[in-house]
Amino acid sequence: MGKKDSEGKPRGRMSSYAFFVQTCREEHKKKHPNDTVVFTEFTKKCAEKWKEMTPKEKKRFEDMAERDKARYEREMSSYVPSGGQSKKRKRTKDPNAPKRALSAFFFFCAEERPSVRAAHPGIGVADVAKELGKKWETCPNKNKFEQLALEDKARYERDMQVYRGGGGASAAAPRVSPKKAKVEDDDDEDDDDDDDDDE
Repeated sequence: MGKKDSEGKPRGRMSSYAFFVQTCREEHKKKHPNDTVVFTEFTKKCAEKWKEMTPKEKKRFEDMAERDKARYEREMSSYVPSGGQSKKRKRTKDPNAPKRALSAFFFFCAEERPSVRAAHPGIGVADVAKELGKKWETCPNKNKFEQLALEDKARYERDMQVYRGGGGASAAAPRVSPKKAKVEDDDDEDDDDDDDDDE
């Protein structure tokens, strides 16, 4: 059970379905030790079998998953990453720091998101993002959004100079328009992915 990776981090917890597949694999190895298992076919069969199982039959694996979750949480509570920092560095943001400049794509999303949602009511955030990505690929007026991004970058650099000079947010230019704030609220997950693009 408590296996750890090369850095000593506890092994991630397994789902009930993962335990089920693992059990199937072990049983198959016992019955057919010389068989070569085609992974895709094997997992497909497991998925079909899992769907047909009753909640009572699944309970055994759900109990295993619960025990593994408890093990994982117990091990994680005493885990200290090497170097004292976790891999996912959660930066504490200064609330007075200027808002980061938005990319051309973010400006495009702010404008196009309402029409995508109207055209595809009920689709999730990920599907909206996919649609916006497709539209961006064929966008005829990218220059307009690139110009907005350049202006916002200049605004950010001005604000940062004031901020670094100790002026704080009060001395900086207006932080973000309501439209931009809406974009950032919807695209918080994309925020970290964009870090490299803006630097």
